[in-house]
Amino acid sequence: MKAPEPLLQRLALRPALGSGCRRLVVLLTQLGDFDSLEYAQALAPLLPRLQAAGIEVVAIGIGDEAGRQRFCGFTGFPADRLQVDATPELHRALGLYPGLTTPGGAWPALLLMCAGIGSPGTLAEVLRGYTGDRHAPQRLDTPLFALAGGEGFQRPFELATVRLRNMLEVLGHWRTYVPRDDFITQRGGTYLLESDDSVLYSHRDRGILGFSETMARPLSFLDPYLEA
Repeated sequence: MKAPEPLLQRLALRPALGSGCRRLVVLLTQLGDFDSLEYAQALAPLLPRLQAAGIEVVAIGIGDEAGRQRFCGFTGFPADRLQVDATPELHRALGLYPGLTTPGGAWPALLLMCAGIGSPGTLAEVLRGYTGDRHAPQRLDTPLFALAGGEGFQRPFELATVRLRNMLEVLGHWRTYVPRDDFITQRGGTYLLESDDSVLYSHRDRGILGFSETMARPLSFLDPYLEA
């Protein structure tokens, strides 16, 4: 299956990622969204292995240049791998989920989605952040978590602590991360493309905190390509 035409046209604007290699294309949500921050934080440490495996990476988020610089400085995601669009035109062209639409605008819709309405899996994912997950990797080296639950897996409240840090960062610089509130419900997607532009893997976010089919190990879809 070929990649969607709007995606290929967008990639053509970046010659280094135009053709001849596998490409991981990540359509992030608003830069101040939990999903964007967590996705970038998970992806950044894996970039050297992806490069060694011949997979180039580009992320496209909703925001502006000031937000791009702040986002990359906070998450560790390289700025030369992140493009920003002021509006989610590419997301919409690819048919990615725009989120709920309510008479009151984007904010009431976002609150409903945070409550799990029109956002499947969100409440379960929030709960996992507090209860821990023995199938997920450890996120923090803080001794307190080791005393409370051990080591080598995601301990209770560990992921919730990561998300709290992300939230405080965004709220402290809200208009840098989110220049406009219009698109705060827009969801993203992931495409892994072969060198001939055929789609090796794709995922469309269905709700908040759902940027992967396997949130415990959100990048596990890359394992076969890294091992090869």
